[in-house]
Amino acid sequence: MKTTKFTPMKYAISLLFLFVWVGLASPSGLYAQVQSSEKESFILKGKVLLSEDRTPVSGIEISSDRARFAQTDSQGQYRIRVQIGDLLTFQGEGIISKRHIVNSKDDVVLLVEQEEEMKVASKESAPSKKISKRAVSVERSRMNAYRRYLDSAGAYATQPIQKSLDWVTLGIDALGTANAPVERASAYELLGRIYEFHKQYDLAIDNYRFALRQSDTPRTRLRLAQVLLQAQRYAPALDAFKDLEKSSEKSSDEQIAIWEGMADALLGLNQNEEARSYYQKALDLAAKLRKNNLMTDLNSKIGEAYEKEDLTPQADQFFSNSLQLAEQQNPARAIEENEKVADYYNRTARYDDEIQLRKKSLDQIQQLPKNEQGRPVYSSNDTITPQRINYKIAKAYIQQNQYDEAIPNLEKSIEEADSEADLIVQKDATRKLAEVLKYKGDYTAALETYQAYVALVDTLYVRKEQEISRAARMNRDIASKQARISSLEQDRQLAESKYDLALTEQELGQERNRIQKTVIYALCAGLLFLGLTAYLFYRNFRQQQFANRLLDLKSLRSQMNPHFIFNALNSVNNFIAKSDERSANRYLTDFSTLMRSVLENSEEDFIPLTKEIELLRLYMKLEHSRFPEKFDYQLEVDPHLDTEGFSIPPMLLQPYIENAIWHGLRYKEEKGELLVRLEPMGGERIRISITDDGIGRKQSKQLKTKNQKKQQSKGMGNIQRRIAILNALNAEQVKVEIQDLFPDGRGTRVELELAKK
Repeated sequence: MKTTKFTPMKYAISLLFLFVWVGLASPSGLYAQVQSSEKESFILKGKVLLSEDRTPVSGIEISSDRARFAQTDSQGQYRIRVQIGDLLTFQGEGIISKRHIVNSKDDVVLLVEQEEEMKVASKESAPSKKISKRAVSVERSRMNAYRRYLDSAGAYATQPIQKSLDWVTLGIDALGTANAPVERASAYELLGRIYEFHKQYDLAIDNYRFALRQSDTPRTRLRLAQVLLQAQRYAPALDAFKDLEKSSEKSSDEQIAIWEGMADALLGLNQNEEARSYYQKALDLAAKLRKNNLMTDLNSKIGEAYEKEDLTPQADQFFSNSLQLAEQQNPARAIEENEKVADYYNRTARYDDEIQLRKKSLDQIQQLPKNEQGRPVYSSNDTITPQRINYKIAKAYIQQNQYDEAIPNLEKSIEEADSEADLIVQKDATRKLAEVLKYKGDYTAALETYQAYVALVDTLYVRKEQEISRAARMNRDIASKQARISSLEQDRQLAESKYDLALTEQELGQERNRIQKTVIYALCAGLLFLGLTAYLFYRNFRQQQFANRLLDLKSLRSQMNPHFIFNALNSVNNFIAKSDERSANRYLTDFSTLMRSVLENSEEDFIPLTKEIELLRLYMKLEHSRFPEKFDYQLEVDPHLDTEGFSIPPMLLQPYIENAIWHGLRYKEEKGELLVRLEPMGGERIRISITDDGIGRKQSKQLKTKNQKKQQSKGMGNIQRRIAILNALNAEQVKVEIQDLFPDGRGTRVELELAKK
């Protein structure tokens, strides 16, 4: 029977709930209540335009049914704090009043009509009409400039970063302090893409996040997650992809990108098995949509995930799949995948396979289209070039000590790197060639090659210094331009904050009057309710705790009887198996006497110690009749012990005696001794010792079968739980200590101290 316990943890949670409830109704909860109210509300932005010519209308008063007010500015824009379901009223001089129910957080552009008298007046007042049109013209000019600058920035995104940043700065500057969150979000998203392209990941992350604060779109969230992944910030990247996974508005391509991104992040966090599962999900969807390019990448990534766990056969299978899929695409993609798999062969020391695959890449490069200079356009990946491939082939030969085969590839790599001005590969290949010539004993050629290597290092050092100087200047320029962009945004936020502050002060004043009227009554009622509820909870908890412990004790006691009967019937079955009918009958007679006593005591929490002694004496007799050649037993009761005055839980000692016989004495080669002794300790306690000179606990564990080791003794487990509950109810009534009888681990002594009940 399963019972529900009322624990102190649940009690504490209930009290905490009450404290929070009262806190909201008390003076100290004033700020929390206001804050809660603000969380439910939001700032609604919008414009008011004339329906005739879309001219902005200023001075229009906007009021909500919650007594909140706002007014349109010179551009017809307004901001008001509302909640979903609020009714807004738009009214002003010369226009027909309108009402609008707030049903979303989207900006509200309201078209209003002029009253008939104002229409006539506006026709007669040409100057005012011109002023209104001029305002519209200025707004259009500003937005056109913004779009023109952002288009230019997008066109220059892959060019020197300074130029593209200049265009974005001009675009944001064109917006001024206008309320245009969507346009600002687009500008900052483009800024993030520019930084991402130029590998300025921290700046890209900052700008993507700012774009999301202006306008939260799935596209920007996906870009942010992907750039977090590129920056190797795996934990926040995984969180970002998980948030995207919860979205219901995503295309199949976006779903594949999300699963792939989650897998990449998990792989970075060394959660390889879970990463493979998401890669497989993405692969299944890509296969369903026949996205061969995505299938190639995903097979390759699954292979890398298996490689991280040294599961080479599985990795081979997926890398083989990626090679086959890449061959079905364009030659450049096939070369890229060949080199990726060749790198895998290198990491697993399969140099012959690596060499074969890289030579295939060299052949495929020759079949690629040529540029204006007659050179193959092999890949956008600058690491896949003929000089690098030849260098890697040479290194694979060197790993196998095949120096003669390595030299031509090194020379070819040096020649190609020289023609392509690839100083890094030329330097590395020259150094490796000098080492190979030294290994072969051609010291003269090795010296000449090494001198060429030193000259290349000097040249590369000068170039690196120049690159570092350029990079430092570029970083200063980037910091300056980013500071300019940040200052523009800070100016806009400052103007917006002043407006928000005035609006918030107005709302706080209205809320304060209402809250103060109810706080005193709510506090008194809350304190009274809290005191009464705390008392009832405490009293119920104590009663429930006592009832649960008694129920557990009864449940464990009921489990002891089937356990004991099962073991006893096994003994009867043993006599029957030996065809010893007389012993079986005698055993059954004694067993029935024992069972009658056990069943009579099964409903009792405590029985006199005298009854427990008789039960133990009869039980040991039964066990001795089964194993007479294994042990002799003695049951000694101190004559000064008041056995009638002490009570004991029924069947408390039997599992310890059973354990001594079955796990200690039964496996002993010579005959053992079992001694059960009961003696007073003085005061209100007695000591009960159960001693056997069997094989001991350590050796008994070693003799157990594999199945026995998995199973814990049910009887001993129940006894330990019964003792724990008894001690909880009766303040340490029973103490148990188990120790080896001899220093070498043989024999076992169990001592129980029992307090008088």
